[in-house]
Amino acid sequence: MDFKDHFSGHAADYAAARPTYPHALFQWLADQCRHHDLVWDVGCGNGQASLALAHWFNRIHASDASQAQIDSAPEHPRVTWRVETAEHCTLRTDTVDLVTAAQCYHWFDQERFCHEALRVLKPDGLCAVWCYGRSRVSRDVDAVFHELYEDRLGPYWPPERRHVEDGYRHLPFQFEALGEIPRLEMTQAWTLAQYLAYLRSWSASQRYLAETGRDAVTELATKFAEAWGDPDATREVDWPLSIRAGRSPPAD
Repeated sequence: MDFKDHFSGHAADYAAARPTYPHALFQWLADQCRHHDLVWDVGCGNGQASLALAHWFNRIHASDASQAQIDSAPEHPRVTWRVETAEHCTLRTDTVDLVTAAQCYHWFDQERFCHEALRVLKPDGLCAVWCYGRSRVSRDVDAVFHELYEDRLGPYWPPERRHVEDGYRHLPFQFEALGEIPRLEMTQAWTLAQYLAYLRSWSASQRYLAETGRDAVTELATKFAEAWGDPDATREVDWPLSIRAGRSPPAD
């Protein structure tokens, strides 16, 4: 099936500019799984979550519909990279301990993906999807961020972005929800250049550039610099994580 590809055209830049997920997320996922043999990491992109999961699980089947994203992924002895859609996986039925989708569930056909995840998961296996929304730095930096995000790039965001904004709360998720899910944040210590590279990696920034020939982040770079202060100074950038997790039906 066709998939919504917003990142292949700048896969290498995307991989370099993304924030990293907290260690506590993967520790928690591992703690919820009885067995630690096989994970299907769906929509793996540059493989950030796949590589982290390899610390806790024996084998990672990391798939993405984008050949460019898979080509940019590093080799790892526990990770098998595959070009596959989220709605069709080559793994066998009832073989997977954990299915994960990091910052990509909103791009899927959720009902077809859930059906496929339920097929490959072992009884009582776990499926977890998560996303992160708007970053926070300081009042002054965040004000310029808002100008970029809403005023400059507002019309260039794909409609699926609204699901990230509401933490996936309104998307179909056909699993028995876990009772307690931790409240986690992502945190990076970045210079101004690193922060601006992240803003440029957005799909809306790339669409703005393609349609207007202008770089929206560069257009606001002076304002960002004034709000940031010393450009070589690292500042803490935070994102709240939204997690949905649930189990497949237990064995009869």
